[in-house]
Amino acid sequence: QVQLVESGGGLVQAGGSLRLSCAASGRTSNNNAMGWFRQAPGKEREFVAAVRWSIRRTAYADSVKGRFTISQDIARNTAYLQMNSLKPEDTAVYYCAAAEFVASLTAVPPRTNYWGQGTRVTVSS
Repeated sequence: QVQLVESGGGLVQAGGSLRLSCAASGRTSNNNAMGWFRQAPGKEREFVAAVRWSIRRTAYADSVKGRFTISQDIARNTAYLQMNSLKPEDTAVYYCAAAEFVASLTAVPPRTNYWGQGTRVTVSS
């Protein structure tokens, strides 16, 4: 089992920045890829970004490319999502997920059972 705990959400004005963190514990050795998803009110959960830092593999949704950066501290089993130039449409609950491969997280639906509890991000206009 893998446990994931997100932090860093909050309220920010449009154009501002936030950094989300996701700390993993448990059987992380078989789940080296970590990713972020988000769910806005009344909408389906959607993929945001994923990373497997050991092989320098990243993936991003088109809607966040150039604004969000995902990274991973392997020693700390922690993934980060740096979010810049935030827009009101980025408002959502952001969830962390873990899997063995980045492809498992970009799949539709994502192929993982490991999810965090979510952290809320609100971007005001």
